[in-house]
Amino acid sequence: MAMLRLYSVLLVTLTYVIGIAQGFYLPGVAPTNYKAGDSIPLLVNHLTPSLHHLSTTNSKFKSDTYVYSYDYYYPKFHFCQPEGGPVKQSESLGAIIFGDRIFNSPFDIKMKEDKSCISLCSTTYTKTDSVFVNRNIRASYNHNWIVDGLPAANHVFDERTKTDFYGSGFHIGEVDSENNAHLFNHFDINIEYHPIANEEFRVVGVTVKPSSLDRSAVSKDAGKEQICGGDLNPITLSREKETNVLFTYSVTFQESDTAWATRWDKYLHVYDPKIQWFSLINFSLVVLILGIIIAHILVRTLKNDIVKYNEVNLDDDISDESGWKLVHGDIFRPPKQRLLLSVLVGSGIQILLMGLVTIGFALFGLLSPSNRGSLTTFMFILFIFFSFVSSYVSSYVYRFFGGDNWKLNLALTTLLVPGTLFGIFILLNFFLISVGSSGAIPMGTLVAIVVIWFVVSIPLAIAGSILSAKRPLISVPVRTNQIPRQIPQQPWYLRTIPIMLISGIFPFGSIAVEMYFIYSSIWFNRIFYMFGFLFFCFLLMILTTSLISVLTIYYTLCSENYKWQWKSWFVGGGCAVYVFLHSLFLTGGERLGGVASFSIYVGYSIVISLVVFLCCGSIGFVSTLFFVRKIYSQIKID
Repeated sequence: MAMLRLYSVLLVTLTYVIGIAQGFYLPGVAPTNYKAGDSIPLLVNHLTPSLHHLSTTNSKFKSDTYVYSYDYYYPKFHFCQPEGGPVKQSESLGAIIFGDRIFNSPFDIKMKEDKSCISLCSTTYTKTDSVFVNRNIRASYNHNWIVDGLPAANHVFDERTKTDFYGSGFHIGEVDSENNAHLFNHFDINIEYHPIANEEFRVVGVTVKPSSLDRSAVSKDAGKEQICGGDLNPITLSREKETNVLFTYSVTFQESDTAWATRWDKYLHVYDPKIQWFSLINFSLVVLILGIIIAHILVRTLKNDIVKYNEVNLDDDISDESGWKLVHGDIFRPPKQRLLLSVLVGSGIQILLMGLVTIGFALFGLLSPSNRGSLTTFMFILFIFFSFVSSYVSSYVYRFFGGDNWKLNLALTTLLVPGTLFGIFILLNFFLISVGSSGAIPMGTLVAIVVIWFVVSIPLAIAGSILSAKRPLISVPVRTNQIPRQIPQQPWYLRTIPIMLISGIFPFGSIAVEMYFIYSSIWFNRIFYMFGFLFFCFLLMILTTSLISVLTIYYTLCSENYKWQWKSWFVGGGCAVYVFLHSLFLTGGERLGGVASFSIYVGYSIVISLVVFLCCGSIGFVSTLFFVRKIYSQIKID
């Protein structure tokens, strides 16, 4: 009961602290009803790079790729501001971490009131600002507007699936065949609404068709037809002189049969479903084959070995025998750096449970894309909550290896991995600040994360360590000799680095396709929702990692090498090497623009790879521990 009360207090404290850090806000949960003439706010979010560059339509011109975002009201863009200045909107902790910066806008939209060629503002671009904006037009940066919780989208046709869908966001400009950049300064906004009872309506879709119109030759007294006419040339921001730009917009309302509950369906598009099904089936077969091999080892090879070994007395000198039983006196000898290994295993299990539970909740639709940042916020909460499990596992493994400095184990479990990841984020945050990116995490949010870390994570870790200390250790089926056995020369393919690289291919293959979509979502603002595919790929990765770790350690033991603890961890984490290498090729051959983009992309790719390494390495260690204990409990040792 005392433990349950402690959990309750910690959960309440966690929710309260997160609420302080910018408000735990979940937009889009409940529908908003509008009557004719009611104001519909149009909010603007950060400007983000997109996946495919417009410049690739002409192979003669190549533009740099940038992976950081900007605030919508970043001064060099000169976008129109509302009266009284922009007002920042409430955001969740996860949205802030992922760079969302939402503000109000000067657009005046009222339900069922069409508008034509409404002037927003007129602004002047200096030569320096023109170069900056043109660079980002060529880099294919996107507007990200929000209307009633829906992203303002553009119509997209998928050539592979022959389907239409709404792509989130739209470009800030276009590039012509001569590599001239044209800024979009007119926006045709189409709002789809669905009528309900009592003359009320709900927004069920928002699309924007932008255009670039040069009004320099149009007189100030000209009518709307001339200002927004289709015969105007596109505007180009000059590098030689200042350029005046007039921003305008039009609004049309269109009745739709789409119900509010299904309005996100047109935004959620499955890219390359055949490839994903092929990946699932292909690596399901890989898991099946590995399972058959392991079953063959367990049922036939090990059974025969056990029968043969039980017929002889290993205390006698057996010069002509070899195999895994001969190292029974050293198999449970504590490894070097047992404290570090136990801490890494505990943190890996923490990450594994965080990922598994998060994907499970998302699979059942409990983390909707309409709740901006909810996925990241939920992951953060789970990571903090599973500090209890991390400390429990770390302490247990450390005690199993004969460690007795539980205070140092507790401190390292709480600080080592989270502190390392936090330090990397701080370093990368300086690169984001240097380029004025909206992705830079504010100081207040960083302080809130540290507060949650110490106020919630540490008490949970202490509770986990105390509970672990009270649990009896699993029995060891064999005695450990006082003098270590000499390990014979090992084949090259059973050494740690080669076997790690060979084994890592199999679990990586099970998640390779999903990694492409995950990176597209992280870097290029695509909506990721294919959690069904991701869940099964995640399970395949767990099974493949477990099986390949057991298989490789079995052959290692057959070579009379009893140092399986660290090797099983490295073998399990081998797929992280391929995750990192794979990430380096996901920019499609484009150049990363500048030191900041390169450092940010590579830095976050390293973080993702480290997280995968910890997770899979822990899977490999735990699977091998149970395997080793099982096989040595089946033989008779006098």
